Amino acid sequence: MNRIVTAAAHPNLAVVKYWGKADPRLNIPTNSSLSVNLGSARTTTTVSFSPDLEQDVVRLNGAAADDRTAERVARHLDRVRRLAGRTERALVDSTNDFPAAAGIASSASAFAALSLAASRALGLRLSERELSILARQGSGSACRSIPDGFVRWEAGQDDASSYAYQVAPPEHWDLRITTVIFSDQPKEVSSSDGHALAQTSPFFGARLAGLPRTLETVQAALLARDFPRFGLALEREAVNMHAIAMTADVGAAASGLYYWQATTMQLIQQVQAWRRAGLPVYFTIDAGPNVHLFCEAAQQAALEAELARLLPDMRARAIVSAPARGAWVMSEA
Repeated sequence: MNRIVTAAAHPNLAVVKYWGKADPRLNIPTNSSLSVNLGSARTTTTVSFSPDLEQDVVRLNGAAADDRTAERVARHLDRVRRLAGRTERALVDSTNDFPAAAGIASSASAFAALSLAASRALGLRLSERELSILARQGSGSACRSIPDGFVRWEAGQDDASSYAYQVAPPEHWDLRITTVIFSDQPKEVSSSDGHALAQTSPFFGARLAGLPRTLETVQAALLARDFPRFGLALEREAVNMHAIAMTADVGAAASGLYYWQATTMQLIQQVQAWRRAGLPVYFTIDAGPNVHLFCEAAQQAALEAELARLLPDMRARAIVSAPARGAWVMSEA
């Protein structure tokens, strides 16, 4: 019996990032990573399979998906069909309530929600680990949007050993993550293309060698709720990752891969000024110009007061999130 299943997932924000893939085909990263799900942004996806469809139909935010996106979704649906031993084509209807392709992990929430909805629509009941592996095959960081709360992705060595699991539940730490959006536009260089260039940086090996210690430092600080240690480590790690992008060999057209804008750097400097003035806030930045600010919930009002004075001149807006659950089924009929 075919089902119509709607599932949802939040994007996740890496506090220890991966940049580079050991196996691009399987989306196996060069290093393990750590993330938190962002509760104020969501992808909602409805999937139904039908023998009457001649091909998969993919709609995003109410419009037909472009050919590249539709093909990527169809490839992922093929993975689900192989698992289920089925051949029917699918209708996929997906919506985001946040900007896609601008450095807020839209592909993570999209493929997490798609993996859950499509597998359930074909009658599969995958474990969290199995679902994480499936989501990773569609988009690497999607595996981290499957479990609840604070999540670690073990890089592993092969398909079976590269998966994500919970380190702490959402309620472990009452943090607030403020995403400051400078641009809603898709990045000129996608994260996938950036990953492919990572190992051309002369500093890639040094970053990779230091990441195990960084990961353990950030995870220990997270579990101990040691905010100064946690914040400084995640901030340094983000700058480290962007240094690899900025020193990658992208050919004759540019000296490196620059995701930051002038306002990105302006906010970085402002964050450090706030800390010197006694407001404990730290930043991280994914592949894009937008900046994610971390503070404990008790400091959120003070941070928002500062941002209210700053963001209008930057022509920026903000989304405030708390740590959130992983992917879930909203309805099944």
